[in-house]
Amino acid sequence: MKIIAVIPARYASTRFPAKLMQDLGGKTVILRTYEAAINTKLFDDVFVVTDSDLIYDEIVSHGGKAIKSIKEHESGSDRIAEAIEKLDVDIVINVQGDEPFIDAEPLAKVIEVFRNDLDQKVDLASLMREITNEDDINNPNNVKVVVDQNGFALYFSRSVIPYPREKNVGVRYMQHIGIYAFRKQALIDFYSLPMQSLEASEKLEQLRYLEFGKRIKMIETSHVGIGIDTPEDLEKARKML
Repeated sequence: MKIIAVIPARYASTRFPAKLMQDLGGKTVILRTYEAAINTKLFDDVFVVTDSDLIYDEIVSHGGKAIKSIKEHESGSDRIAEAIEKLDVDIVINVQGDEPFIDAEPLAKVIEVFRNDLDQKVDLASLMREITNEDDINNPNNVKVVVDQNGFALYFSRSVIPYPREKNVGVRYMQHIGIYAFRKQALIDFYSLPMQSLEASEKLEQLRYLEFGKRIKMIETSHVGIGIDTPEDLEKARKML
């Protein structure tokens, strides 16, 4: 089973433009992320996929592997699907470009799902963690997920799911952590499928997979990613080196 990591890397960021090219201890954020992915030793290959000549040149000039997007894309899945369409690969892991402090453990967990999936019932694997703070549960920026008895996702939402009409019934609220592992065919299928109303309403691409019958296996973790979304995050990251 050939497993690769793909790092989608847009230059333009609404909250923090050009964040991936910012200096982080003498290297750019995107280069540190790329090197961290390689250093996990979990992947047969690692690629950065980008719409930016600057980011492409940054990776290639340091001996890395990068793929230039040909088309404009609305989602990370679309960008990755275009890049891997002609690659000989079985499983694709989506690594966030703005998380230079990669933790190998959660990545290993989603890979293990496919190693154990002998009947190929899983199309995607992803992570979730329990949240208990009421503000976190109500925050629409925290995507919630509910799963069935076998850990397959039933629905993702920015709203509170399940709605707590009855208290004290043992409901746990699970936040989706956006690390994905895909079968190649699931990505290729996604690329050819149109956006439906649920995805359009929630602005969550994982709903397209569910709307078209793909099965997403969710794994519980305590992992909290350290992303760089703001200049303040970058300052914190510099202090961590």
